[in-house]
Amino acid sequence: MIRPMKKSSIALLLAASLATLPACNGLFEGLYDQPAPTEENGFGFIRVDSSTRSGTIYIDATSYTVWNYIDFRTSTVVALGTDADEPAAWDFAVHRYDAKTNGGSVLDTALSDFEPLRNAEQLPDGDYVEDIWTTEQITVDMSHMMDGYLIYVPSFYNPVLSQWLDVDTSTMPPIYTPSKRIYVIRLSDGLHAAVRLSGYTDTAGIKGYMTIDYLYPLEH
Repeated sequence: MIRPMKKSSIALLLAASLATLPACNGLFEGLYDQPAPTEENGFGFIRVDSSTRSGTIYIDATSYTVWNYIDFRTSTVVALGTDADEPAAWDFAVHRYDAKTNGGSVLDTALSDFEPLRNAEQLPDGDYVEDIWTTEQITVDMSHMMDGYLIYVPSFYNPVLSQWLDVDTSTMPPIYTPSKRIYVIRLSDGLHAAVRLSGYTDTAGIKGYMTIDYLYPLEH
């Protein structure tokens, strides 16, 4: 789906791009970073501690045409194109900073520390929000930005989990603000997982490399 952009947004992006052009390899580098050519970090479930039901996931979410499908049961991450069929089993998925669940729902706990959840006698209660269908959120092509439009693909999308990183493009360069909050995902099988975005860059500062800490399952 093609969605027109406001002229003011285009002007801001163009002005910022031209201002940084001498130090960039490409017109939009620095605004929408691309992965470093020598990136060699390991990806997937880079830490799993079954004794504390905790771990860390590291994914490459730099591409606008890829979903990273994450499965807690098997501790696996599968990267597939936005036009590909979903894998047989997965719990939640990440596209850039967008997120969706596999028939689940998400609660914003407003917590920043896992400990209250780790030792809780009861599961978190509150308003769990299911995914919604969107045709104007999942961007797959930004190459026509200066022509005044972006290209989207229709997809499910979770508006609560996707709040883990706010990207404000009203100023240039964009301002990235992580919520630092913990979100509880009620999975389709009835179990619960808690996740927190702890990083959105690699060691070189390239945006789109996401570090996600988790507790799974919350049930003792």
